[in-house]
Amino acid sequence: MKKLNLIIIVIAVVIFACSKKSTQPSITSSEFGIMPNGEKSLIFTLVNQQGLKAKITNYGAKLVSLEVPDKNGQLADVILGYETLDQYIKGDQYFGATVGRYANRIAKGKFTLEGKEYQLALNNGVNHLHGGPKGYQSLVWKSEIIDQNGYPALKFTYHSPDGEENYPGNLDIEVVYTWKNDNSLTIEYKATTDQTTIVNLTHHSLFNLKGAGNGDILGHILTINANAFTPVDSTLIPIGEIRPVANTPMDFTAPHPVGERISSDYEQIVKGRGYDHNWVLNKNQGELTLAAELYEPESGRVMKVLTTEPGIQFYSGNFLDGSQIGKGNLPYNFRFGLALETQHYPDSPNHANFPSVVLKKGEVYTQTTVYSFSIKK
Repeated sequence: MKKLNLIIIVIAVVIFACSKKSTQPSITSSEFGIMPNGEKSLIFTLVNQQGLKAKITNYGAKLVSLEVPDKNGQLADVILGYETLDQYIKGDQYFGATVGRYANRIAKGKFTLEGKEYQLALNNGVNHLHGGPKGYQSLVWKSEIIDQNGYPALKFTYHSPDGEENYPGNLDIEVVYTWKNDNSLTIEYKATTDQTTIVNLTHHSLFNLKGAGNGDILGHILTINANAFTPVDSTLIPIGEIRPVANTPMDFTAPHPVGERISSDYEQIVKGRGYDHNWVLNKNQGELTLAAELYEPESGRVMKVLTTEPGIQFYSGNFLDGSQIGKGNLPYNFRFGLALETQHYPDSPNHANFPSVVLKKGEVYTQTTVYSFSIKK
């Protein structure tokens, strides 16, 4: 009888183990569509050990979708975007994109480097935005599946030629996405140049932890690890000041709902039509530390943002207006998504008191950002 009981226990353990068998992390690719110039675009599906999927395309090195569970185990795609390549080409070019050569704004598109003044395109009113009208978000990157510290990872590379969008120097860029078993998406950047230039890359996903197209983000609860921010003028260019957040609606050192103070008459909120500012993170240069935490009470989803960068741009979807029709044929209405873009400060080339964005020949630009997902019940 004891022997029979032992056999039954062993069988039960085997059955339980099989039922809990995890998925082997993998990356597969398929055709996403054909560009207007005939170039092929691919979409890659990254699957982690939990069986959760991230989809990324080589068009703009864009994150297309990211499935994460809620507190009841129900999956939702938390990334604003589209279902087809054609929609990405015709729609909002920044959804999920890798942005550069210089993310964010440069005042009047001008900067001076080693005594020479450069004039960039003005594609955001009187200012330059996100590398120009043909920035990295609208290009097809070279792609390769690699091993990254034991995980399958997706590496994108792009050679940005000297003079592209009037930036100086040939810039060679690598961006590596890794979707890990702990439901964290790691993005690692590397760049080198053959002459002095400026570099400021970022990731430009708009998040909604209730699911893309599923209402606004005003009830999301946000914490930002920053005691100061960079106030802006009426065109959203930093005025050069590092201002404490204390006693202002910009203070997210303790958790606050995004919508709690978004309609205040504080002059910076008025200028931004909400939040569209850079926060000065509490950190040592180059360390990978917690920058922000986002929590959505209804679903229980939590997203932590870690970065080696000195700043984070929090944008509360102020310019979404329902004209972009996204996944599931749902409109992306006012404040239906928010961005937490890790980067150097906007307009840094024109402010000597901001951390430098200058990259010289022989130097290597590196950056790491992690978006980590969990559940709070």
